[in-house]
Amino acid sequence: MEKLCGLLVFLLMLAVGCAPCHGQNEICIVGSGMGGASVAYFLREYAREPLQISIFEERDRVGGRMSVVELEGDTFEAGASIIHPKNLHAVRFVELLGLNRTSDDGEKTFGIWDGTQFVLQTARAGDSIFSKTITRIMNTVTILWRYGTSLWRMQNYTNDRRAFKSVEGLLKSVDLYNNTQYTREELLPQAGLSRLFIDELVTVTMRINYGQNVSISGLAGGVSLAGAQGGVWAVAGGNWQLADGLIRHANASLSLNHKVLSITTVEDRYLLGSEGGTTTCDAVVLATPMDESNIIFTPSINIVKQHMQHTYTTFVRGLLNPDYFGSTSESILDLIGTKEDSKIPFSSISVHKEYNATDKAYKLFSGAPSSDELLGHIFRTYRSTIRIDWAAYPHYTAPERFSPYVLDGRNLYYINTFESAASAIETAAVSAQNVARLILSRHPEWGLQTPTPKDVSEQDVVEDL
Repeated sequence: MEKLCGLLVFLLMLAVGCAPCHGQNEICIVGSGMGGASVAYFLREYAREPLQISIFEERDRVGGRMSVVELEGDTFEAGASIIHPKNLHAVRFVELLGLNRTSDDGEKTFGIWDGTQFVLQTARAGDSIFSKTITRIMNTVTILWRYGTSLWRMQNYTNDRRAFKSVEGLLKSVDLYNNTQYTREELLPQAGLSRLFIDELVTVTMRINYGQNVSISGLAGGVSLAGAQGGVWAVAGGNWQLADGLIRHANASLSLNHKVLSITTVEDRYLLGSEGGTTTCDAVVLATPMDESNIIFTPSINIVKQHMQHTYTTFVRGLLNPDYFGSTSESILDLIGTKEDSKIPFSSISVHKEYNATDKAYKLFSGAPSSDELLGHIFRTYRSTIRIDWAAYPHYTAPERFSPYVLDGRNLYYINTFESAASAIETAAVSAQNVARLILSRHPEWGLQTPTPKDVSEQDVVEDL
């Protein structure tokens, strides 16, 4: 009976398979976020032989966790929001696609709230060059007085720095694997950072960027600290355009509202099952986290379990309540980070647009949904809200363990296994590039045109990591 079922499935594959009809090998990609879009781009760039690249996305849009929201007519980044100036791939993708950058170089005020008071807050500068200069000096003295030279030590610390079948191998090649086996808390004192600095500024940074604390694994913590440095930017109109542009550039077939329900291996090919039918593929790339996926694999596969960290993002149009923060000033800081305390109901609040002194757009991060009652306490007035529950990134716990890039020893690949090391726009592109190389290096008949794009050297990739 089992053999008969296998024969029927194989006949079905022959009936619906389109790859043989076109004389091209078909690579199916599940997910249209940065990982899926990047692997499509790199496959198209590297392959000598024609490939049919098909992308399946269960949502009605591309971009994955790169997304925007519209609050009363204004658009704001809701997911992956920032790109570091040293992000090799993101910078070159923006140039390739003719996209524009946007950044906010204005002077922003920042404070750390412990649940009752601000333990640190920077001053707000006036409009004149003299005022800005004096304020910058005052803020520098404030930080130096509280933390000594730890901030400068941290900046130096975060600047320290072929196809791989495993994440471990890729990370070991650039001496970063060890960073995934220890917590950031264990690694930071080696850089000469004070305990107060770690408990306050470093912890606040982890809470803002990853919704976790210094017990986060070391490499993810390093990525978080790098994101706190200056010069970060975003794509004007939304970072999701990176994925959209790369998919178009790769001339990939895109199916939106197409949820993959099952992946069945038949001989040396794969059947992707969905509500709309079945697709035959020569190789499958999973470019979405499998930790909360319900895809059924036949035969079954083993993936290292990784709990996803949910971050609740709330956009609010209104005005903060100074009394809630114990502030005597009517003007609250532009960015409020919080210390590690289970009693504090949010990780951070930031101003994303100021319309006038009593009307602003805010973005609030929290570990649980923000109720109307809570918002009524935090805000003096508010009139519009948008709430999003993101399965944003893995919950990092050292030592990290990784699923292999090739899940079945054949042609089933998993880009997001790298997320157990660190999750960011750039790390998705780095992992996707490795998977593209891996696919083509294991299939000489498909051709591997160059090990890297013409304008990207091996040394570039090493420095990027």
